[in-house]
Amino acid sequence: MHIATPEIHRLDPKSNLTDLVVERLGADPARVVYAVQRSEDLNKLAWDDVTAFQYLSQVRKIAKGLIASGVQPLDMIAVMSPTSYEWALVDQAIWFAGAISVPIYDTSSPSQIAHILNDSGAQKIFVAGTTQARAVDRAIEQHGLSDIEQFELTDAGLDVLAEAGSDISDDEVETVRSLATMESTATVVYTSGTTGAPKGALISHSNLAEGAVNIVPWAEEIVLSRHTPRLLMFLPLAHILARAVQYFCLVSGIQVAHTSDTTNVTKIMGAYQPTWLLVVPRVLEKAYSAVLTQAENATGLRKNLLTDAIEVAEQWSRARQSGDIPVGLRIKHAFYDRVVYTKIREVFGGEAQAAISGASPLNEKLAHLFTGMGLGIYEGYGLTESTAPASVNVPHSVRLGSVGKLVPGMEAKLSDSGELLLRGVVVSPGYLSADDNADSFDTEGWFATGDVAEIDDDGFIYITGRTKDLLVTAGGKNVSPGPLEETISMAPIVGHAVVVGENKPFVGVLISLDAAELAAWASRRGKEGLTLDEARTDEDVHAEIQSYIDLANQSVSQAESVRKMVILPTELSQETGHVTPSEKLRRASVVVDFDEAMAELYG
Repeated sequence: MHIATPEIHRLDPKSNLTDLVVERLGADPARVVYAVQRSEDLNKLAWDDVTAFQYLSQVRKIAKGLIASGVQPLDMIAVMSPTSYEWALVDQAIWFAGAISVPIYDTSSPSQIAHILNDSGAQKIFVAGTTQARAVDRAIEQHGLSDIEQFELTDAGLDVLAEAGSDISDDEVETVRSLATMESTATVVYTSGTTGAPKGALISHSNLAEGAVNIVPWAEEIVLSRHTPRLLMFLPLAHILARAVQYFCLVSGIQVAHTSDTTNVTKIMGAYQPTWLLVVPRVLEKAYSAVLTQAENATGLRKNLLTDAIEVAEQWSRARQSGDIPVGLRIKHAFYDRVVYTKIREVFGGEAQAAISGASPLNEKLAHLFTGMGLGIYEGYGLTESTAPASVNVPHSVRLGSVGKLVPGMEAKLSDSGELLLRGVVVSPGYLSADDNADSFDTEGWFATGDVAEIDDDGFIYITGRTKDLLVTAGGKNVSPGPLEETISMAPIVGHAVVVGENKPFVGVLISLDAAELAAWASRRGKEGLTLDEARTDEDVHAEIQSYIDLANQSVSQAESVRKMVILPTELSQETGHVTPSEKLRRASVVVDFDEAMAELYG
């Protein structure tokens, strides 16, 4: 099957993404484009507005500093920093200087940093944070990268850089800013490396600029639903989803505030009151866990109300999607919307009525649950190589459980094996390495996503698994672990679920517990102080997780069902090397590193 969504806009092929920024921001210089948090006191949160004029002025000053420091057009400049307004400044300044940005996750190890710097050829890097600076220093020292120049990504550091460029004229900036065309590379973004070394994907000016003018109109009911739309960006800007959305917002009149304080993000949301949300499934899983905890901690009538409200929310959303909401369900939903759901929405600031979820698969149950509570969940799909959003559900065209329809300017088809192939406006021109291109792009420009998919008659796309993740049991049964893992991971005490079974007699699962959630769960059951090690054999812990395994098994055949679990002795995280910065599991690493647990599963 072949599907396509016609593009809405085309831009001058001789222009570049900075031209769109200059045009849109220059047309309304007083518009507030960013809000910068000025207080660390969570009880007195406030923001300073940054107008389009102020932002462009800062960008040009930093670009002049880069030019004065020797940056030439097409130079690669790395950025390693937590999410911040300064990140947004230097990203644009790099483009204004005619150069190419290379993001590095702020949690990267010295060896990962060295790989990206070596592979990209970047000779300069912006760094923010003491931990990050140490990691960069170790990368330089341990891997012999003596020629790397570092810039401090702080207000003071940017002031020094701007001062260094005080003798550079506006005309010099305009000359280098205007050199790139839509075909030029804007940024090199490295893949998560779940199945091998990260690959540098070339993201063009067209991918970002034409993506913006096509995708924002497609999703305007979500992102432009208010007179002064606002977004709180807390996802890592090294991820292409966050950076693409940040650029889309800049040229579309959506104000953005930043925070890297994910621990207190709900408090910050409450103060900033975003009008829509950009989330990854883990955020919704944590919110779901908080809702369940409220219900568990309640007593009497309130406990019954909360428990019933959770069930009604999902039932209402599913009924609405089917087109038939019974009268009784309508009445109950309206009641709970006034007394329960409105308080849950206040966790996200109270103003947001919609959230776009991306980066990894979202469990359909969660989508229905929050949609039923008045926070419409619109799942999208994309990869680094598709500049993130290749498809997305939107209010005028939504089917929960799917990843939506293609965004304007995109085409898709399925290979003979069911792999999803993409081509169009947001698809990368290729990788930095020609060898990598041969494995992923054909001569007609189709990109092989590595995802197995189904497409229904209405054009909605359903991702059913990963080609490299498919497990083949000893009995020859093909099993897609992703959907099973999504459901099992909904258990609040589960940090990660790793479904295994390659060449094994049955499907099993390795469970990584969430220490913080386990402690709260244990306290509610009179088991204060329950350790991770004790939890591995605790009957109540096993019963709790088994209930979610049973739920997951309802969606598959007996041969595909999870037969046995083993709880791991430690949490899985980026620090242990088993989870990518975008929260994707490195399954092969888990299987190799926990061979004793595998032996316990299969004897």
